[in-house]
Amino acid sequence: KVDKGSLLRFNITGDVMCATMHSNTVVTKGLVVAGTRAIPLVLSESIVREAVDALGSTGAALKVNIIRKPRAGVVITGNEVFKGRVKDAFGPVIREKIQSYGGEVTALSYCPDDKEVIRKQLEEHMRSGVDLLITTGGMSVDPDDVTRFAIKSLGADDIAYGSAVLPGAMILAAYVDNPWIGQRIPVLGVPACGMYHKATVFDLVLPRVLAGEAIGRKELAEYGHGGMCLHCKECRFPVCPFGK
Repeated sequence: KVDKGSLLRFNITGDVMCATMHSNTVVTKGLVVAGTRAIPLVLSESIVREAVDALGSTGAALKVNIIRKPRAGVVITGNEVFKGRVKDAFGPVIREKIQSYGGEVTALSYCPDDKEVIRKQLEEHMRSGVDLLITTGGMSVDPDDVTRFAIKSLGADDIAYGSAVLPGAMILAAYVDNPWIGQRIPVLGVPACGMYHKATVFDLVLPRVLAGEAIGRKELAEYGHGGMCLHCKECRFPVCPFGK
């Protein structure tokens, strides 16, 4: 996480510099995330002190947050998949993304486009001890797209629907109390594009959620600058400008 304001105040003092990776970049142990230099060969201690003071009370322009290993419950909605008319393509995608962060999909189920059935299944997953809920399908505005209403009926608060990201405009982010583990857990509604695009808004939001950030309407709106995928012939995400 980069505090852009602090970083700017540090760099604008002159004679010292600090360059960082983009904020919200997933990093691993041993990776260099920032570098700093004295620009001239010699500079006074007062300049260094001025630059450090410019960082404010924290004395830092960046920090690294730990990404937790989730126990995810996944509900895949849609009459076609539930009745076996269409093969599920979402399950393997979600499972792979969760496992890439050392997590596990501990519960996965299929539901028709029925608000009450979806709500009960989400509750059953919470009862099993999950600390992250993910739903797929039913996130559009068609009459039978009821997944987001099922999430709301579950008692979810701080619901944010829609993001300034393409692909991924129809994501939902919310939070619900899970009494079976005694904590508030995130709920992510993944739009259909998450099934066939390598990188979507889900890939931008998931690591931030797992790092303990509260993702709401403001955070989803901020993605507008840089939130346009270029659909390169060879996808190199996350080494690309998407979501930066």
